[in-house]
Amino acid sequence: MTHTHAPQPATHHDQIPEIALEWHLSGVGAVLASVVETWGSAPRPVGSLLAISGKGEIMGSVSGGCVEGAVVAEALEALADGQPRLLSFGVSNDDAFAVGLACGGTIRILVEPVGAAMPLALLRDLVTARAGRKPIAYVANLDGLDRWLTEGSGASALDISVQDRLRSDRSGLEGAHFIAVHNPPLRLAIVGAVHIAQPLCQIARLTGYDPVVIDPRGAFGAQTRFPGETILEDWPDEALLAHGLDTRTAVVTLTHDPKLDDPALHVALRSDIFYLGALGSRKTHAARVERLQAAGFSDDQIARIHAPVGLNIGAKSPAEIALSIMADITTSLRQPQ
Repeated sequence: MTHTHAPQPATHHDQIPEIALEWHLSGVGAVLASVVETWGSAPRPVGSLLAISGKGEIMGSVSGGCVEGAVVAEALEALADGQPRLLSFGVSNDDAFAVGLACGGTIRILVEPVGAAMPLALLRDLVTARAGRKPIAYVANLDGLDRWLTEGSGASALDISVQDRLRSDRSGLEGAHFIAVHNPPLRLAIVGAVHIAQPLCQIARLTGYDPVVIDPRGAFGAQTRFPGETILEDWPDEALLAHGLDTRTAVVTLTHDPKLDDPALHVALRSDIFYLGALGSRKTHAARVERLQAAGFSDDQIARIHAPVGLNIGAKSPAEIALSIMADITTSLRQPQ
């Protein structure tokens, strides 16, 4: 059983490739503009996207507004001749200050008309990968027209760069190649609607995660305790399997009850989630390890569990413990061993 507020839909600014595809298929034409290089304090990071329709409609952003007009004009010309463009803009100090920067700099933007410079089939495949929560990178050779999608599964220097960029969520240039990272949104599954879970949901949202709380005990997972949060009242293993576990998902067990935590750990350990943490003392974890060994899990599998969960920052209150957990999750995501 699931109790939830109306789900928070992805905003249009999160769906730029999808909107470009829709515009192209509707017949009005579409262009995608990507930030490929910029100064350090730019308002929009490398990889930011702007979609421009043949009617001049826009969705997304490549700057704080200081170059959008020029990009739209170039995009309409690109739509007419089918050729990509690599634009460079020098932003003056005055213009930079107007969009919240301390000083000016340079920004480079790749403009690609859909169906020409960016093949329609490739854009379709990108949209399909995004819909299926499949981490993928779009690679464009800035010296030519070569474009492709890759998971970075090979052993070449470029593949290794793709792997690193997917892991760190960082689009950017590798020589003449622009690598645009398309990772699924981050998710956090919290097993146990305990006190710590309340601030953990809030901190998770603030750091870009979509949290879900799992607890079959109705009194714990009440909407009054978790207003606006998604609460799954199924048994933890069933709830996790239904929710889905992938490389962009973290799982934390907080119940202290083996009847609830252990089934969740069994499912999580067999998945490719990037983080698994379990609340409890070292003594509690030692007993947990014995149970998992008896259930047939290897030492390497069990070693994936962060326990006691959270960075050791001397946390005492539920909010401080939640902060330590989120810091540990962030470390695993951004600084993998």
